[in-house]
Amino acid sequence: MATNKTTDATFEADVLKSSEPVVVDFWAEWCGPCKMIAPALEEISEEMSGQVKITKLNIDENQDMAMKYGVRSIPMLILFKDGEPAASQVGAAPKGKLADWIKSAL
Repeated sequence: MATNKTTDATFEADVLKSSEPVVVDFWAEWCGPCKMIAPALEEISEEMSGQVKITKLNIDENQDMAMKYGVRSIPMLILFKDGEPAASQVGAAPKGKLADWIKSAL
């Protein structure tokens, strides 16, 4: 599995202190569009290995980070660079569009 998982407890180490950019996928088990983009994010994670890290945060289990970053609808992707949110994307999109968004934000 190419994508990682993070939690409220590990968010700082996994995301904010990462040496490479991190895309955080805020998702939930009941969210259909979240499940739709999961395979695309897996593929992008493998294809862009070394350029960006992709990690998932389940908002039902980890509400603190979802609230901190204003996640109101999911799936929501936030790209963090040097510990700061640099770009965000809300909603499901095809793999190509997701990859283009990540590349343009790097």
